[in-house]
Amino acid sequence: MPHPPLPDTWLIAGLGNPGPRYARTRHNLGFLVVGALSERCGIPLNRERWEAVFGQGRLGEYRVILAAPQTYMNRSGQAVAPLLRYFQLSPEALVVIHDDLDLPAGRLKLAWDGGAGGHKGVLSVAAALDTLDFYRVKVGIGRPPAGVPAEAYVLAAPAPEEWQLLEEAAARAALAVEVLVREGLAPAQNRFHGPGAGLEPAGEKGRIKGAAAPRPEEKGDDPQAGG
Repeated sequence: MPHPPLPDTWLIAGLGNPGPRYARTRHNLGFLVVGALSERCGIPLNRERWEAVFGQGRLGEYRVILAAPQTYMNRSGQAVAPLLRYFQLSPEALVVIHDDLDLPAGRLKLAWDGGAGGHKGVLSVAAALDTLDFYRVKVGIGRPPAGVPAEAYVLAAPAPEEWQLLEEAAARAALAVEVLVREGLAPAQNRFHGPGAGLEPAGEKGRIKGAAAPRPEEKGDDPQAGG
C-alpha cells in the first residue's frame, strides 16, 4: 500500500540485544543507529518501561521517541507495541531499524511495508501489531561465509575493519532517519540508497556509548537473541 502522510510524532525503534555480550555484534546495528540519533539530536535514553529504554525530544518540528527494546531480538514486538499504545501512535508512525543479511555490508535501504525478509525481530514487531505497515531502515551486514549459520554470523563480533564500516553505516542510517522524518521516504531513499550513498565519517556522533542501557552479561547466548 502507498505510504501515508508524514505524522507529527514518530516512534523510532532500533532493534538489538541487551548486554555487553552483544554490544559489538552485527545484530545490534539497530541499537547503534538509535545511539547515534540520541547523540545527534540530544535526546538521552533515560527512561525504562515496557521492556525498553527510551527518550523523547524533537527533531526539527517533529516530536520523536527513540527506543531500544530490551527484550532480546526475537521478542522485540513485546516492547514496541506497548510504546505505540502509550503514546497513542499508529503503526504508520513507526520506524524500525535493523540489520539485514540480504544487503551488502554497509549498504542502506529504506522501505515502507513489505515483507520481513525472515528477520525475527521484524516478524515479532509485525506479529504484535498485526501489520507490516510501518517504515523500515535496513543496515546491510552481508551474507555469512559458506558453512557459517546465519544465527552464529549475526551474533558474532566482526573484525575491526568491518566494525568500522558498520559504524559508518550506522551514522549514515541516523542521517537517513532524520531525512525520512523531515522530508519523507522518497527523498531519504534517493539520498541514501546505493553504494556509499550519504557517506560521512562516523566521528564521535556516529558511535554509540552504551545508549541501550545494557543489562548484566549472561553466560552464553540467549535463545531469543538471534534470528
